[in-house]
Amino acid sequence: MSDELRIGFVGNPNCGKTTLFNAYTGAKLKVANWPGVTVERKEGAARYHNHIYKLIDTPGIYSLTSYSIEEKVTRKFILEEGVDVIINIVDASSLERNLYLTLQLIELGKPVIMALNMMDIVEERGMEIDLHRLPEMLGIPVIPVSARKKSGLDILMHAASHHVKEHHKEYVVVYNDEIEEKINTISLRIKEKFKDMENVRWHAIKFLEYDEEVMKKYPMDLSDIIDRSYETDIINQKYDFIEEIIDEVLVNKATKEEKTDKIDKILTNRFLGIPIFLGIMAFVFYLTFTVGDFLKGGFDIALGLISDTVSNGLSMINASQFVTSLIIDGIIAGVGGILSFLPNIFILFLALAILEDSGYMSRVAYVMDGIMGKIGLSGKAFIPMLLGFGCSVPAIMASRTLENERDRRKTILITPFMSCSAKLPIYVLFSQMFFGAHAMMAAYSMYLIGLIMAIMVAFIMSKIGEKKENISLLIELPEYKAPNARSIGIYVWEKVKDYLIKAGTTIFIASIAVWFILNIGMTGLVDNMGDSFGAMIGKLLVPILKPAGLGLWQIGVALISGFAAKEVVVSSISVLYGINNVTSISGMNSLLELLANDGFTALNAYALMIFSLLYTPCLAAVATMKKELKSAKWTAFGIVFPLVVAWLITTLIYQIGGFILWQK
Repeated sequence: MSDELRIGFVGNPNCGKTTLFNAYTGAKLKVANWPGVTVERKEGAARYHNHIYKLIDTPGIYSLTSYSIEEKVTRKFILEEGVDVIINIVDASSLERNLYLTLQLIELGKPVIMALNMMDIVEERGMEIDLHRLPEMLGIPVIPVSARKKSGLDILMHAASHHVKEHHKEYVVVYNDEIEEKINTISLRIKEKFKDMENVRWHAIKFLEYDEEVMKKYPMDLSDIIDRSYETDIINQKYDFIEEIIDEVLVNKATKEEKTDKIDKILTNRFLGIPIFLGIMAFVFYLTFTVGDFLKGGFDIALGLISDTVSNGLSMINASQFVTSLIIDGIIAGVGGILSFLPNIFILFLALAILEDSGYMSRVAYVMDGIMGKIGLSGKAFIPMLLGFGCSVPAIMASRTLENERDRRKTILITPFMSCSAKLPIYVLFSQMFFGAHAMMAAYSMYLIGLIMAIMVAFIMSKIGEKKENISLLIELPEYKAPNARSIGIYVWEKVKDYLIKAGTTIFIASIAVWFILNIGMTGLVDNMGDSFGAMIGKLLVPILKPAGLGLWQIGVALISGFAAKEVVVSSISVLYGINNVTSISGMNSLLELLANDGFTALNAYALMIFSLLYTPCLAAVATMKKELKSAKWTAFGIVFPLVVAWLITTLIYQIGGFILWQK
């Protein structure tokens, strides 16, 4: 038995591959109860007895016919990169759907083991799976496991380590006489021309299906054998065999109505679905504000104590005014001001994690399919947009799950309009300062405006682009499940950790940079920020930003700093106005007074929130956009276009708002 055993985890989306991978390797990959979470393969190692095995978690696929990027990634890995054993993770509660991929994997002729996951859901429904008859009919080992409870893991790895040595037949499905005869004839031709080819039967079937990749890689004239595509025939006959399996192995299939169906009658109702989604998100932001602000009070007190302690310490060692200002007004004011929003960020991600793990988020894509279809996109494109509520980077990467290149590009370009968590500190600060009891609604409106803008832009792009047929949404609606504490803990901790790392790196560096450009001018160090390089840059932007209600040079500088990371807008404002703890009550009152002296009103604050929502995404998102689009032209468009949209929409809202207030 080789220590270099390579084990591939393959299965349908949302079958538990990543959870099982995490259980073996100790990795902390994102896990959620909706399809499309894994969009590229991940590798890790697991120890079994005295052996270290290489495990590969692949994107979820429904078949080995390559349409979307994740299907291509998984198929290429299985066929070309020397996997020794395939562990086919199967959702036992959706056995019938999962078996289609299982039959295709068996046809490859490689050792396959079925890991039958989520057996607890089967039991909850009052059903049973015959674990003796199922492996007999498939001809492969079937091991019941629970990825979440970590049960059956040793047995599964034992089966993988031993099954690799056993002879494995290349098929379990026997097609009708016509197809079998053609498979045999094509197989003989293949053996004559490509003597070293493995998986001959599978390739013969792919020729019958007119598989483009196989026909391109292995050009052969088979016109005397193949007169049409037999893909539909092969699919139908596979499903006929699947029906036979289900009839024999699944007991009490219809004993009671599924709990999921009952819930879906309400949550996916054509009239109630969207209002329910908007209500749920409103409740999420209610919690983000109420619970988050309650916890934030402790952070504000701690930050004040740290600032005072450091200031006293610097005075005791007679530190220069330059060093004191850099540390207190630059680093602590900038980074500390951002860290005080951590409770709000924590509550937001906790709520989103619960919604994801419960299985609700994929329903939103289903509910939005009608609207998305009218703007030339599938409801599946709404999944990356939903991920954008957390962070634009994974949201842009998730566009790989879309089959059409044009759809991927459009989704990538509109996803940054969704309000990511990095913008939340801006909303919290300015809504609390200017909107009082209505702060939550002011912030929540940003999420609605972002969603509406994304849909409107996609609609316009679909009208000026090439005509495209509407494609019906094909998406798995997973079972509703009680959220798993470990999965949620991993998800939230990773997001909080990313936030802390960003505060200690990007925001730390940006705060120092902002402090320097505000304290250095043409004559060196300056006492008045109005004479600094930062002020010079900001004043150049005043004529441009003034129609949008952002005609203060300080606001211009803060928005420029937001290109590094949107949170830096808040830290920059702390530095710009010299407020050490801008999120405390006294800090907000001081900032409010300074802004009011410059004529900055609630309307200006709302304009700033909208501009921050819509303008160019952060550098990390732009870098990811360039990687996914593979085009400098479209990346440049993704930088400039949101900036223009932000200015136009903000100007429109500010001018209309000003006119209404003037009329009053």
